[in-house]
Amino acid sequence: MSLIRAFAALRPQPDYTAAVVAPPYDVLNTEEACQRVDGRPWSFLHISRPEIDLPPGTDPYCAAVYEKAAENLQNMRNNSILRQDEQAYYYLYELIMGEHRQTGLVAVASVSDYDSNRIRKHEFTRPDKEDDRVRQIDSLNAQTGPVLLTYRQDAGIQSLIDRITAATPLVNVTADDGIVHRLWLVSAQSDIEKITETFDAMPNLYIADGHHRSAAASRVAAKRRTSNPNHSGEEAYNYFLVVMFPDTRMKILDYNRVIKDLNGLSQDEFLRQIAENFSVTQVDGQYKPTQRGTFGMYLDGNWYQLAINPDKVSNEDPVAALDVSLLSDNLISPILGISDPRRDKRIDFVGGIRGLKGLEKRVNSGEMAVAFALYPTSIEELMAVANAGQVMPPKSTWFEPKLADGLVSHLL
Repeated sequence: MSLIRAFAALRPQPDYTAAVVAPPYDVLNTEEACQRVDGRPWSFLHISRPEIDLPPGTDPYCAAVYEKAAENLQNMRNNSILRQDEQAYYYLYELIMGEHRQTGLVAVASVSDYDSNRIRKHEFTRPDKEDDRVRQIDSLNAQTGPVLLTYRQDAGIQSLIDRITAATPLVNVTADDGIVHRLWLVSAQSDIEKITETFDAMPNLYIADGHHRSAAASRVAAKRRTSNPNHSGEEAYNYFLVVMFPDTRMKILDYNRVIKDLNGLSQDEFLRQIAENFSVTQVDGQYKPTQRGTFGMYLDGNWYQLAINPDKVSNEDPVAALDVSLLSDNLISPILGISDPRRDKRIDFVGGIRGLKGLEKRVNSGEMAVAFALYPTSIEELMAVANAGQVMPPKSTWFEPKLADGLVSHLL
């Protein structure tokens, strides 16, 4: 089995692409999804968030929801809104957000290489979220949400990408949020073979986003392998849908923290305790960190620059060296008393796409007492953690721009 392979994607027909593509299922709640589909009967949200087509208050994890997703997918295929390509291709997928542009490869990746950790992970998964994705894949008999992977840039692959994307794209749509999505076919057999061979020679790929989707694909494959007496390893379920971008082109934004209270401390005592592990400087206006080891803090209408004391930083452990760990281990846990950010309701997380004003809004409203702005985790840090077989703290990375749902799907 190859690490990746070409596949015959299920895609929107050209006249319907703009009507179909939708944000990823997990960036919208049910109410927001309902608003997005108003007047859009072919939006992929009818498949990724099918509870919007059921009575209000329907449990999004009940059997009827997964059945509705399968019904909606079949309806879009019956109406030729979605069609499967007649042969296997690789696809090139470009995202444009403002001045940022990144182009990656759409493929299916080997579940066995995921299971053996050749496709490396850096996050824990939650069983309930895995279960949801397993039921969704099983019900649709398809993978509709691509896993975001990264790899060490390869000059030959980049040259091939540049050559093919010099032509007019097959798809060129601008989504509601202003992100441009473009798609090209890689149809020449020589190019397909070069891509397959080049990636087969790579030691590792890395999951950037999509740990629950990849874990669910592994579980579905294991179940189908067990129940298939003629299993050969070449079945579609042995692979999962991915979009892979070179490490040099990925864009990671900061993933910031807001806390509900000061753990019973006065503001003066809070600042005094912080000063034991950080240098603390009040600044005029907003403060956005410009390097590792520095943090912005918004408290009572004022911004502060925090710089971790050098003796608190150790580069021997790739997880402990992360800024998210330094803030947690030296402030959020010992001072604010939040030791389990996965479950503690006093902490919330704000993606950097919302900017510093998003932090100020949460604090100024009285909902939160203090906010922290972080320097973005780097791809190098992500790879170091994955290579060490460790996991990052929750909410360590926020990738932008987001991949669209519905542009390509993988039928099982």
